[in-house]
Amino acid sequence: MYKTQTSLFGKLMTMFAGVALSGAALAAAPAAPAASATPQVEIKTTMGDIVVELDREKAPKSVENFLAYVKSGFYKGTIFHRVIDGFMIQGGGFDEKLNQKKVNKPVPIESQNGLSNVTYSLAMARTGDPNSATSQFFINVADNEALNYPGRDGFGYTVFGKVVKGQEVVDKIKGVLVDDKGIFQNIPVIPIVIKSATILKTPIQPKL
Repeated sequence: MYKTQTSLFGKLMTMFAGVALSGAALAAAPAAPAASATPQVEIKTTMGDIVVELDREKAPKSVENFLAYVKSGFYKGTIFHRVIDGFMIQGGGFDEKLNQKKVNKPVPIESQNGLSNVTYSLAMARTGDPNSATSQFFINVADNEALNYPGRDGFGYTVFGKVVKGQEVVDKIKGVLVDDKGIFQNIPVIPIVIKSATILKTPIQPKL
């Protein structure tokens, strides 16, 4: 039998988851553009497009980690493999055949950065090890105060950005039909695939 949602915290811990320039040449060379403090990434999915804005100032390690996966094209073909209406939608680790992709070195937790797991915030998924976050992320679809530092396990979950466009897409995803399949719980019956994830050259202006 299919189901649309499960206990909010009952399965929380399963989440999760060259040549030197001379002085003259250096002076003449144009300055490299400064990295944006709030880069934006467009995530195109089979249910619509989502734009997330990242907070490099408050979560520098998590942002650089996420951007490295984006730049490498890692997220293309991955799915949202865990969807719980009233809680969060999680993706970025498995392909449509439920094969887990090879990931980079884990990133240290940054949950004490002042950012909260509120609705439409973007956070790092992890296992019970607080420093185990790699490629998987989740978007909160409710105000999940229990995920903030220190949380129930003394660590909480790192928020590193927020959705600035496509909130209606997030809302559509959270309401899809889900079921359990093998080790996967609350997996969409019809796969929700990430077609691409790219850094926006021209950031959008979030609606107030």
